[in-house]
Amino acid sequence: MIFLGHCLLVVATVRLGLTLLSYNRVRSLVTRLDARQCASMGELRRVAWGVAAAARFVPYATCLTQALSGQYILARQGNESTIRIGIERGTGEQLKAHAWLVSDNHIVLGGSIDGFAHLVDHGSR
Repeated sequence: MIFLGHCLLVVATVRLGLTLLSYNRVRSLVTRLDARQCASMGELRRVAWGVAAAARFVPYATCLTQALSGQYILARQGNESTIRIGIERGTGEQLKAHAWLVSDNHIVLGGSIDGFAHLVDHGSR
């Protein structure tokens, strides 16, 4: 229960940060922590669950909000991760971007990458 409360606080803070500041500024605040080790699958699942559950209670907690929140929580534990940003391929309509949180080649948050073209990765440092 305490972990879920922590996730809720982080998701709400990141959402507010993205509303008031630029993405690059929020990302620089999130990635200040020294994160060099790989998280266990259990830790990744716990962070994914906590952030996804908390995001249901925070208005406009987009995939980017969730990815940044998860990256911060993992970094607080000393675990590195990467935010991967891509766009949906071949819709012919409006451009649709998406963000994922990836750690050690495992997708933590954001769902499947299939159907998206990779644009950029932003690591823990």
